[in-house]
Amino acid sequence: MIQNLKYWLLIALAFPLLQPARAQNPFITNQFTADPTARVFGDRVYVYPSHDIPCGPGRGKVGWFCMEDYHVFSSANLTDWTDHGVIVTQNKVPWVKPDSYSMWAPDCVLRNGKYYFYFPTTPRDTTQGKGFRIGVAVADKPTGPFVPQAAPIAGVHGIDPNVFIDKDGQAYLFWSQGNIYGAKLKENMLELASAPKTLGELPTKGLKEGPYVFERQGIYYLTYPHVENKTERLEYATSTSPLGPFTVRGVLMDESPTGCWTNHHSFLQFRNQWYLFYHHNDLSPRFDKNRSIRIDSVSFAADGSIRKVQPTLRGVGLTDARQKIQLDRYSRLSERGATITFLDTANTFQGWKTVFAGTGGWVQYNGVAFGQQKPKTVMLRGASTTGATLQIRLDNAAGPLVAEVTVPKGGTWQNVNATVRFFKPGTHALHVAPTSGAVEVDWIRFE
Repeated sequence: MIQNLKYWLLIALAFPLLQPARAQNPFITNQFTADPTARVFGDRVYVYPSHDIPCGPGRGKVGWFCMEDYHVFSSANLTDWTDHGVIVTQNKVPWVKPDSYSMWAPDCVLRNGKYYFYFPTTPRDTTQGKGFRIGVAVADKPTGPFVPQAAPIAGVHGIDPNVFIDKDGQAYLFWSQGNIYGAKLKENMLELASAPKTLGELPTKGLKEGPYVFERQGIYYLTYPHVENKTERLEYATSTSPLGPFTVRGVLMDESPTGCWTNHHSFLQFRNQWYLFYHHNDLSPRFDKNRSIRIDSVSFAADGSIRKVQPTLRGVGLTDARQKIQLDRYSRLSERGATITFLDTANTFQGWKTVFAGTGGWVQYNGVAFGQQKPKTVMLRGASTTGATLQIRLDNAAGPLVAEVTVPKGGTWQNVNATVRFFKPGTHALHVAPTSGAVEVDWIRFE
């Protein structure tokens, strides 16, 4: 399995701009990604995650987190994502131990026309103490090239840097190492302007890390992963100032139901909607140190409290009806008769398929954008050992019949076309269910 993963990672690195359009979770599927910080620069969203890779002999610690570089991804619509390639790597930063494989959760902000990329890792020089340090790389564009500073930020020891710039222009750096700390930054964004302050009003039991601070309607939110039991859940506290004192408000995302040990996140407001970026081990369900980044919508109550976010596979954004619609990233799935499995368990980057055991199962996929022009046909990639017929309906099980697709007997993957019978302009949900036979579906697409 490791050899297969190495192959696909090499392919992803060789062709970084070939990331397919994704409007569902996880939204990057050609490599492992984690710890996403999302920022709006201009009219695009840029996501700066860490980059998990499989460890091996001479490369990190087997069975642990292994990261050697950072990519940046961008999108104008939260649906179509571009991988801009590697922006910082461990063996090209002067102060970094070049074989540490510990390029953990980063952040990036814009200040005075420059982009400042903050990252934690293991230093060459341990005379200033053991553990991680936090460095900065600077660029003229959000995609780089980024030039690392010669030394890490003085006076900062820890991981998970997060930078918040307040309305008055004052910048703050937050990070974690047992506790969560905050300090003012100088105008140059490279040095502390105040002594680190321990944000001590947070829970004392269990691991706390990954701070992310934002402001909304005069309320300052400190959000962070916290291990209350065995795995991390996302919690938050609020204040009237960036450095507190903070009041703990509660949980904004529960622990992973499948036992993924970590979660790490950021908040983003884009076109009048708030989003939570976070990670899960979708593409590596048996090993939670190889993770993948997700997005889901966020809403607030009238008093400013964050409504708990329920993770979805469908994610956010619209899917163009003329692109591949991955039904396995469903909005709703029947309790019986339909399951989701990997196309290839030895190469999970291939994605998933929907398996219908027979009639009675169904899947619903929301947010399909048809536009104004009627498509002539629908193509379905499917396989059936018995032969099967599926109905595609608009909106729900009782909706108009869009098309009926017959997958011939054979058991191998086939692309099958059917005539579109009904069309309604706009954005709709699709409801797909077999009326006969057992069948597997990879994707559908209108043409």
